[in-house]
Amino acid sequence: MQPLKRLVARRPRLSRADPAPSRWAWRMQRLMLTPAFRFGLRVGVPFALTFAAGAIWLGNDARRLAIQTAVAEARESFESRPEFMVKLMAIDGASPRVSREIREIVPISFPTSSFDVDVEQVRQAIVELDPVKAVSVRIRPGGVLQIDVTPRTPVAIWRNRDGLTTVDVSGMQVATLERRDARPDLPLIAGPGAQDHIKEALDLYRAAAPLGGRLRGIVRMGERRWDVVLDREQRILLPETGALQALERVIALETAQDVLSRDVARVDMRLGRRPTVQMKKEATREWWHIRQMSGQ
Repeated sequence: MQPLKRLVARRPRLSRADPAPSRWAWRMQRLMLTPAFRFGLRVGVPFALTFAAGAIWLGNDARRLAIQTAVAEARESFESRPEFMVKLMAIDGASPRVSREIREIVPISFPTSSFDVDVEQVRQAIVELDPVKAVSVRIRPGGVLQIDVTPRTPVAIWRNRDGLTTVDVSGMQVATLERRDARPDLPLIAGPGAQDHIKEALDLYRAAAPLGGRLRGIVRMGERRWDVVLDREQRILLPETGALQALERVIALETAQDVLSRDVARVDMRLGRRPTVQMKKEATREWWHIRQMSGQ
């Protein structure tokens, strides 16, 4: 008999399999653990396949035209529903003439869908009208295009090369006039640049109130100063600065000495320290005639 140790020693040794994965398997396992790669497999691949299928399907012109037609019909059907239709226009705060102008410049054929009404474009078109100071445009429930107008308030009549125009306190034109007596309640100003100094002109008008009906208007001279025009072709020439104070001095002289009630053509106040009174030609000739007779 052979010893047990010798039998064990002669037993052939079996090779054990290596449990480690191959290099490519290890790399694939690591890649599968990457969040970006997993997201691409879960989202990117289905999206790419769907996009490719859609692109192939939409590559046909007839299919695309059918889709566009269906979308247009669905949109038109939705926008034409009764609750979205605008049936009429309401204008508040404007005179009849301004209302007619607004209806002329807003070319909307009623009824129409509210989706086809550009409210801001309508507002911009209306606010460009001279008589309109501000305007708000909205679509009221019930299909009404509501236009609320804040009109300009005319405070004077400006005579310019184009005729007579009413202006507001900021000098913006409001409306044209055919005749002066169409608005006898408004003061008359004239001359280039007069519309840019409306507040000063109104102050002069208020100061000249004691002259009553003799006041005809105020003229801007050389775009730098004012002349007060009275009846009987009389004028009060005011300085560039301190025009109101100079006019008040003339009114005081008229109250005390009736200066303007005499044969005076001009009262020149441009030189504050030396006011000048120019008499009319007839009065001047009569004065010289009296002096000559006195000299004889």
